[in-house]
Amino acid sequence: MNRAQVFEFFRRLAEDNPAPETELAYGNPYQLLVAVTLSAQATDVGVNKATRALFREVHTPGQMLALGEEGLKEHIKTIGLFNTKARNVIAMAALLVDDFGGAVPDTRDALVTLPGVGRKTANVVLNCAFGQETFAVDTHIFRVGNRTGLARGKTPEAVEAVLERRVPAPFRLHAHHWLILHGRYTCKARTPECWRCVVADLCAYRPKTPAPRARAA
Repeated sequence: MNRAQVFEFFRRLAEDNPAPETELAYGNPYQLLVAVTLSAQATDVGVNKATRALFREVHTPGQMLALGEEGLKEHIKTIGLFNTKARNVIAMAALLVDDFGGAVPDTRDALVTLPGVGRKTANVVLNCAFGQETFAVDTHIFRVGNRTGLARGKTPEAVEAVLERRVPAPFRLHAHHWLILHGRYTCKARTPECWRCVVADLCAYRPKTPAPRARAA
C-alpha cells in the first residue's frame, strides 16, 4: 500500500466504527492491567466472565494482595494457564505497591518490569488507560498487517515498527483497536469475509473469498 492507500484504509475503518474500544471490561488502569495480563491465550469474553466478580472485590493492588493467590485462582480458574497467571498477578501487585506506590506506571519501560507484562500488554495499557499512541500487535493485528499488505513483518515487533512509520496522525490513537476488531470479526484467520470488508479493494490478499451461498430451503 502507498501512503494514500494507507490513509484511505484507516479512514474507512474509522468511518465504519468511529469510537472503537477494547472489549475487555475494566474500571480503572489497574483492573485493565490485570485483565490484559489474564487475556494471554484467552478470549476477551472468557476474561470478562472471570473478572466480573473479581473486579467488584478488587480495585487496587493492595486489595489484590489481600485476596491472595488462592483467592485469585478461584476467580480465574476458567482461564487457561490460570496458575501461572495468578502467580504473576500477585507478584505484580506486590511490585506495584512496593515500587510504584500502588499506581500503574505510564511508561513502557516501567510496565515491562512487572511480572507477566510484555511489550504488547504494556502497549494496550498505555493506549487504553493513558491515551498514548501505541500499537499493541496481537495475533489479529499480525495477521491483518501481513495479509492486507498494510504492515508486513516476520515478528510482532517488526509489524509494530512498520505501523509506527505508516499510520497517519489522525488515526494513530485508535489504529490498533480498528485492526484488532477487523481481524476478529471480518479478516478472520481461517476464512476472511472479503465480501463484506470495507477495505477489500485496498487489500493485497488474493483470491478474495466470495460470499457464502444461501442454502436451499
